Amino acid sequence: MSQKFNYREIITKAVCGKGRKFSEATHTISPSHRPTSILGCWIINHKYSAEKKGDTVVVQGSYDINVWFSYNKNTKTDVATQTVTYSDAIQLTMQDSNILSDEMDVIARAIQQPNTLEATISENGANVDVQVEREFIVECIGETKVAVAVNPDGLLEDIPAAEHDDVSDEEYERLDPNFLHSEFDK
Repeated sequence: MSQKFNYREIITKAVCGKGRKFSEATHTISPSHRPTSILGCWIINHKYSAEKKGDTVVVQGSYDINVWFSYNKNTKTDVATQTVTYSDAIQLTMQDSNILSDEMDVIARAIQQPNTLEATISENGANVDVQVEREFIVECIGETKVAVAVNPDGLLEDIPAAEHDDVSDEEYERLDPNFLHSEFDK
């Protein structure tokens, strides 16, 4: 079997950039009545979009914060709802320098939807401070070029089995199972 391989360059779409960011934010909600105590807080209607800007991806979004509270010395309850907006700049920690065009598709996924960590009555006693966490992972998909080895002897199935370069048991034991380990698996 010949040991000399030819190489072909293939243009394909691939992940050319990745990033991840965890964020915490505090929002001040102004209820219609002076709260006595906080009974619950939840976040709904999360919407977001992402756009690549230089070496970062900017995720802009909004969500509704609902605070259930008591007032009038714990004799009545109400729900205060407020829509808040945010903008998270996510640094691309992995970038392919061999991209063929600046045009990229951006995929953003919320791996931690906005979630209330704590809701407390503010120091002035009239508002509610809501601490929120969220986390995003982003990927940029672009055109890049890869080199592929081409066997001049044809397909392996066309070559007699005795000529295959089979992996020995010893070589198999030395294989690194984390070879394709992603930085996001950490």
